[in-house]
Amino acid sequence: MHRPAKPIELPTLKDQALWLRALTHRSYTNEHADIQEDNEGLEFLGDAVLGFLVSELIYKRYGNSAHITEAQMTRLRSKLVDEQQLARLAEELGVGKLMRLGKGAIQNNAQNNPALLSDTLEAIIGAYYLDTGIVQVRKLVKGLFTKIADDLMKSSDSEHPPSLIDSKGKFQQWALKEYQQTPEYKVVKEWGEDHEKVFCIEVWVKGKKYGEGKGRRKKEAEKKAAEDALQHVEG
Repeated sequence: MHRPAKPIELPTLKDQALWLRALTHRSYTNEHADIQEDNEGLEFLGDAVLGFLVSELIYKRYGNSAHITEAQMTRLRSKLVDEQQLARLAEELGVGKLMRLGKGAIQNNAQNNPALLSDTLEAIIGAYYLDTGIVQVRKLVKGLFTKIADDLMKSSDSEHPPSLIDSKGKFQQWALKEYQQTPEYKVVKEWGEDHEKVFCIEVWVKGKKYGEGKGRRKKEAEKKAAEDALQHVEG
């Protein structure tokens, strides 16, 4: 398990209303008519801020190396901000105990759901950005992810960094080579309660469906769709 270099703590926000919103899941607002805002908007913002700052961290730390390509840096970023990694960080930060969830969600153990832990951590990062600005969030991201990134890089042969191209990257390479087009991922179905949502996604290239995948998060479903597509074009 990859861990930060030293114990980590949740950031302190001056705006308590913003902090509460970051912790509020839709299932909570559904049961409390007086609470109007959940954390989905902050999650969207936090996802973007995190993606940018992790990209910046990777570039500054490894971008001048002759042994790592753009595609490998992209895959490293993907590993650092995927659901599994963010959920582990959220667990260490104690996010599950702070999340504002509906009674049904709590009964279904949603406070330990990796997807919800990951989403809430992104919402917290989004709120922290609005509360303090990019400089403080950059410090937080650096503290959280630097050692994890170094561990991922060290886990491979120093002469040959890890094969950091995932299934989506591989399928995109194939699509660009064959058709000069990037794949299009379409959500064709979704079902389940808010805290147990499942997405079904298809991947298309030039008007043709190549694969399908299901997952608790859209990114997970897209990855599985790409894996399915690769089996068809490489098999």
